[in-house]
Amino acid sequence: MPSNTQTVVFIGASTGIGLAALKVTLAAGHQCIALCRTPSTLTGKLPLANNPNLTVVPGNAHDVAALTGCLRKEDGTLVDTIVTTIGGKFVASKMSLDDPSVCSKGMSALLEALSQLRRLGATGRPLIVCCSGVGLSTFGRDFPLSLWPVYRALLTVPLDDKIIMEASLTESGEDFALIRPSLLLDGESDRKIRVGIEHPKTGRESTVTGYTISREDAGRWAAENLILKRDPKYVNKCLTVTY
Repeated sequence: MPSNTQTVVFIGASTGIGLAALKVTLAAGHQCIALCRTPSTLTGKLPLANNPNLTVVPGNAHDVAALTGCLRKEDGTLVDTIVTTIGGKFVASKMSLDDPSVCSKGMSALLEALSQLRRLGATGRPLIVCCSGVGLSTFGRDFPLSLWPVYRALLTVPLDDKIIMEASLTESGEDFALIRPSLLLDGESDRKIRVGIEHPKTGRESTVTGYTISREDAGRWAAENLILKRDPKYVNKCLTVTY
């Protein structure tokens, strides 16, 4: 394996932003490991026969044992990058998610898995790329005012979960990049992506607000700037991505 080839773990990459980022990372020639509750969901889109650099591991993102099995390379060191894009399914009858704590529990399990591996002697400092959402900034509104009812009424449950997830990650001491996309659409485009940068302690370095971004475009941006390039200005920052 070339020295510049990364090993990247994807958690929740069967659909959406995670799947888009995984496709770009595979196309660049990196080794990818995807933890999936239902592997066939992913392999139906990315057949293993056509993707020799892809390993699909069955398991739950809340299972520490399943995570530890993915996070260490053959040489005993930790993987280079971890991309987590897990989320719950909206249940209309409850006006809530099927698991209101899906993101916070996933982050807790991931951090515990890393801690356990380090206690066993694993070394390395992977970048944790985590998908969150706008509406969480403590330094001011990061979405158009007209969307206030959406974020403050309809999305209260998932936002509360992501607040806990973000705090766990930013206070963990791990290297991270928190992606906060606008409302998500489907479909690739050639539209310009704008990025706002915020330090979780000291505040905003640049500010953008926007209505939407597609899952495919957000995933491609994440792969190009946080996995393939790892632009230092985005490390240990919260990143608003929008059109």
